[in-house]
Amino acid sequence: MWELIRANKRNSIVLLVLMAACLMLLGSIIGLAFFPPSGWLFGLIIATVIWLILTAVSFSSGDQIFLAASKAKPVTHDVHPQLFNVVEEMKIAAGLPMPKVYIINDPAPNAFATGRKPETASVAVTAGLLGRLNRDELQGVIAHEISHILHRDILFVTLAGIMLGSIVLLSQVFLRGMFYSSMGSSRRYSSGGKGDGQAQLIMLIIAIVAAILAPLMAYLLYYALSRKREYLADAGAARLTRYPEGLAGALEKIANDKSPQLATVNKVTAPMYIVNPFKKKKQMKLSDLPHLCFAALFLFGFCASLAQSDVLLGQSGRGDDCLGVGYITERPGVIFKRCAVGHTAEDFYPFGNRGVSAGQA
Repeated sequence: MWELIRANKRNSIVLLVLMAACLMLLGSIIGLAFFPPSGWLFGLIIATVIWLILTAVSFSSGDQIFLAASKAKPVTHDVHPQLFNVVEEMKIAAGLPMPKVYIINDPAPNAFATGRKPETASVAVTAGLLGRLNRDELQGVIAHEISHILHRDILFVTLAGIMLGSIVLLSQVFLRGMFYSSMGSSRRYSSGGKGDGQAQLIMLIIAIVAAILAPLMAYLLYYALSRKREYLADAGAARLTRYPEGLAGALEKIANDKSPQLATVNKVTAPMYIVNPFKKKKQMKLSDLPHLCFAALFLFGFCASLAQSDVLLGQSGRGDDCLGVGYITERPGVIFKRCAVGHTAEDFYPFGNRGVSAGQA
C-alpha cells in the first residue's frame, strides 16, 4: 500500500513536470513567432508571469473561490448530525484535523474536498448525495474525500489546474490576438527579406498549431493526474472504513442516478468531484467513472469484506493483493482470484466485523 502511494506521488510529479514543460514550450514558440530569433526568451517570461499570477490567486483564495463558485454553504452539527459524525469518524481514522463541512443545494449526487493542507481542508457534499445514500455509503464517500486530504491530492490537482489554466489562457490570448490583429498580413512578412518573411510565416503556423494542440495535451495530462489520485483515494477509503462495499454502493447509485447535471461546475474543477459532473446520465456507464470501473471496486470490496483484518491491513503478507497493485491495475476477475484463491476458513471473519460500526449515529 505504501509503495503504491510513493509510486503514485512519483507519477503525479512526472505529470506535473510534463505540464510545466508544455507551458514553457508553448510560450517559447509563441515568442519566437513574434520576435525571431531571440523571442523565445520573451515568450518564456510571459508564460512564467501568467503562471505566477494564477498561482498567487489560487494559493491566496482558491479554496474560497471554488466553494463560492460551487454555492457550498457551511453547516454545523445541529444542521446535519449524521454527516458531521461520519466526517469526525473518518478524520479520526486518518489522524487529521477536523475539516470544514459544506452542503451544496443541488439534486445531483456528488462530493469533493478542497484545501492544500489538512489544517485548511473542507469537505462538501450535495443535498442529492445525502438524500440518496445510506450511512455506510456516505461513510465510503467521505472516506474517499478524506483520503484525498490525507495524501495531499488537492495540492497536486491545484498545481495541475494552475498549469492547465496558464496554458489555456496563453493559447486563447495568442489565437484571439491573431484573429483580431493584422499580424498575419502580407505586408508584415514582406517587410524584411523574402527568406526572412517565409521563415517567420512558417514559425507563425507552428505557433498556431502549438496553441491549438497544447491545451488538448494539457487536458489529457490533467485528467490523467486526477485519475491516478482517484485510484489511490479509492484504496485509501477502503483502508479507512474497513468496508469497501460502502463506497462501491455509493458509486453504483451515483452512476445510475437520473438527476440533472450539477449546475455549478466547469471543466477545470470537474476532476475535483468524486464523479465527473459533466457526464450525461444516458451515457453514464460504470466504465465512465473517473476512477476504476465499479465492477473491480465491488469485487475488491467483496474480497476485503471477507478477508481477515490482518490481511486487510497487510500484516499477513497478502494484504497487498487486497489493497495494493492488484486493485489498481488488474482486471476484476484477476483481482478476485488473487484475493480469494488460497484462503482457508481461518482467513475470513464475520461480515459485520469492520471497525467503525454502521449503526453509530
